[in-house]
Amino acid sequence: MPVSPLSCKFSIVNSKQKDNNTLFEKVRKQFIGLDTEYTLATGETRQRIYLDSTATTLMMEAAHEVLERFYHHYGNTHSLLHFDAKIASREYHWAHERILHFVHADADSYTCFFTGSGTTSGINRLARVFRDIRPDKDVAVVSLMEHHSNDLPHRKHMKEVIHTPVKDMDGNMGCVCLDSLEQLLKEKEGRINYVALTGVSNVTGIVNPVNEAAELAHKYGALMLVDGAQMLAHMSVHMTVPDNPAQNIDALVFSGHKTYVPGSPGVVIARKDILSKIEPEEVGGGMVQDVYMDRYEIKNFFPDREEAGTPNIPGAIALAAAIDVLDRIGMDFLQEEEEQLIKMVIDGMKANSEIQIYGESDPNICERSASVSFNIKQMDHGLVAAILNDYFGIAVRNDCFCAHPYVKEMIMDELLEATEEIPMEKIEAAFHLKRGMVRASFAIYTTAEDIKTLISALNDITERKEFYKNQYHVVNENYIHKTFTLRDDQRFTVLSTLEEILY
Repeated sequence: MPVSPLSCKFSIVNSKQKDNNTLFEKVRKQFIGLDTEYTLATGETRQRIYLDSTATTLMMEAAHEVLERFYHHYGNTHSLLHFDAKIASREYHWAHERILHFVHADADSYTCFFTGSGTTSGINRLARVFRDIRPDKDVAVVSLMEHHSNDLPHRKHMKEVIHTPVKDMDGNMGCVCLDSLEQLLKEKEGRINYVALTGVSNVTGIVNPVNEAAELAHKYGALMLVDGAQMLAHMSVHMTVPDNPAQNIDALVFSGHKTYVPGSPGVVIARKDILSKIEPEEVGGGMVQDVYMDRYEIKNFFPDREEAGTPNIPGAIALAAAIDVLDRIGMDFLQEEEEQLIKMVIDGMKANSEIQIYGESDPNICERSASVSFNIKQMDHGLVAAILNDYFGIAVRNDCFCAHPYVKEMIMDELLEATEEIPMEKIEAAFHLKRGMVRASFAIYTTAEDIKTLISALNDITERKEFYKNQYHVVNENYIHKTFTLRDDQRFTVLSTLEEILY
């Protein structure tokens, strides 16, 4: 249906817009769940500190409010003439255009479409597309630091996957080594279909030079795919580089649930000319021009041809709303704010000799964003995560973060040391307990006070290791407190909520 030009305008600048800091301070306090309180093992009740944003972010209230209001006008974009359908179609179209603008992707050359519930679906889809349109090029290149979602799809769909190394500075692993990447591209020239790199490591928060990597990939006839799951909420992304088109990114995928809208879909931004070379991966209603008994005709325009079936319209609109908010504040501004938090947490951890930080931590060598992973010496990662939750109300992630090769490489020496004096029959159990890290990850709602509380908690844990160890036992490789559990009245269940609503 025709779309009003007004729907494609982006309200980044207007006369009523507040300055960056004022808007930032307003928005950062308005996330659903920030004020949730739990009673801790100490008996005190505290507002939780959510430091697991790399796994998934909290819901932005502004995006949620947009969603609530939109539901009053909800209709299927495949309908045409009634009011709700017109409104839904216009705003869904706006969501596509808004995201393209956010990642600096030329709308004439790129399309945006929604798929699945995160990044994984989009990467699988692109891996198959790249394989099928370039069958003579049977090698994909990824890095050691990739999340499984940007590693396993390439292993499954390509004949060969090669892992390009990351920089190693005095035992500290940094970003992808461009010199090594170019050497690999030279050695395999003619066979490499594409290079697939994470923009930001979900383990260490280390930032990769994806545009520079794209230039190298293009030099040797390869395409460039970026896993932007940990990137989009934290820094400016440039899919097109007008001053140096060789650095353009061919395709990028990210997750809405990591960009302040849980329940929103995954997003693919890709060159139209690539997708036009092959029939869409998925077929169904909405992406066909016409269907006959013996054939069907696929639409020749984007993004319709890439979105079969009724899409997650509310999720896409809410995600675009959140992105609009981020753009109003300014991604460069947000990145600078986060860099201060990263410095604060790394400096605080470095001041404690019992804490091991993973990955290169010098910002002059490697840029970081979003995450810091660490361990406390002589304490298993699961125990530390449990203590932080039970005694301090701090939510963190532990284990291998779906990046097993990367994590194992960084902790190998510690694993060997930990199992040196353990009987053979107990080594496997010890390995499973110790083969991971603790990760604190940050978002727009993370404050300096949150960081101070985290550092204070870690200092307390290192000073009272034996006390905390004695409070837990291990059940099925999980650390369970011997006497404390979450109060029943603080537990959420669907059924109890329905009882409250309905009766």
